[in-house]
Amino acid sequence: MRRLNPIDAQFVDAEDEDRHASFAIASIAVFEGPALVARVMSARLDRDYPLWEYWLVKGLSDGRWALISKIHHSMVDGVSGTDLYRVIFDASPEPSHPVPDTATVAAEPSALALTAQAAADIAMLPVRQVIALAGALASPAEAARQASEAARAVARLAPAAWPASRSSLSGPIGRQRRYTWARASLDDIQAIKRALSGTVNDVVLAAISSGFRSLLLSRGEQPEPHMVPSLVPVSLRAPGEENIYENRVSVLMADLPVHIADPVERLAAIRTELADLKASNEAAAGETLVALGRLTPYPVASLGVRLAYRLPQREIVTVTTNVPGPGLPLYAMGRRLLEIIPYVPIATTLRTGVSIFSYCGRVTFGLTGDYATTPDISVLARGIEAGIAELLAAAGQAHKPRAPKG
Repeated sequence: MRRLNPIDAQFVDAEDEDRHASFAIASIAVFEGPALVARVMSARLDRDYPLWEYWLVKGLSDGRWALISKIHHSMVDGVSGTDLYRVIFDASPEPSHPVPDTATVAAEPSALALTAQAAADIAMLPVRQVIALAGALASPAEAARQASEAARAVARLAPAAWPASRSSLSGPIGRQRRYTWARASLDDIQAIKRALSGTVNDVVLAAISSGFRSLLLSRGEQPEPHMVPSLVPVSLRAPGEENIYENRVSVLMADLPVHIADPVERLAAIRTELADLKASNEAAAGETLVALGRLTPYPVASLGVRLAYRLPQREIVTVTTNVPGPGLPLYAMGRRLLEIIPYVPIATTLRTGVSIFSYCGRVTFGLTGDYATTPDISVLARGIEAGIAELLAAAGQAHKPRAPKG
């Protein structure tokens, strides 16, 4: 472990926006610390060290303590980040035996060595391109099929580039953050899914739509269609690849139906939206772009990304990422981990972000907001919880037999 910072240590001042900072999952044994999480996560990771940190939070009520973990998105995505809990925590109250420290740490590469490696990578790029071309020529029918599917997927992405309807949810952001969370029972979500059909992801996105609808109405804004397009990360990992610690995600663009007042109709709308996106194979477009990036010289790819960040962005209003967590309890030093609360960074013009994480029958929604423009982030949290309650009530009604007519 690089360093375990006690919470009374000096905080690091923010130096950059979240898009250059971290992907993180906060592991918190219940405590009233939204402002603390926001402050820790707002700080840019120190580039003089490996791009991860753990913060130890001491002095909580009832003898409790907490960990806040912060990991750069280049190192892990949501699935592999979740797998790290098996490394940090124990699966039983009996602490695991210490692992013998027999590892040797290689010396840090010099600037000359890094430059030489980069030059070698660039020199090998034409070889990788030739190998990719040879593979395509060896199976022309398969290459044509893949190219056709990718082209269709990219074409289907075109409507997602249409600017969202204007609202207070999108616009310039600063470097400071607000943070809070909402909670729900996984059993309740499963009951809603069984009664009203759909998936767990459909139900949580319907509840998030309810939260954003509440937020807009509380600000005196009338929710409209295409007002809250959300970036929805999709894992590209095959089963068994959860412990490969790198980033393997693509994205979908989903319109959250905040304009629909009825909770059951709202769930049906998000269910149809996600089914259409999956049928269109939209995630393949992002996967194709990532694959092409591996065959592009880094300076060119880097320039393209930097230019893209400078372009005005009105197509995405929020990000909603859902990662299933451990279903069984975890332990640290014989103490049970009570709760895992997720965090997702925001960037560009995204003033809010929602991360969903499940652990031991509980689903937690971690809500990140821009400090200056989202002082009412608690309205979003309570709106999500109210959305679950509305759907649960509707699910109960769905099971009740109708009274005979006449």
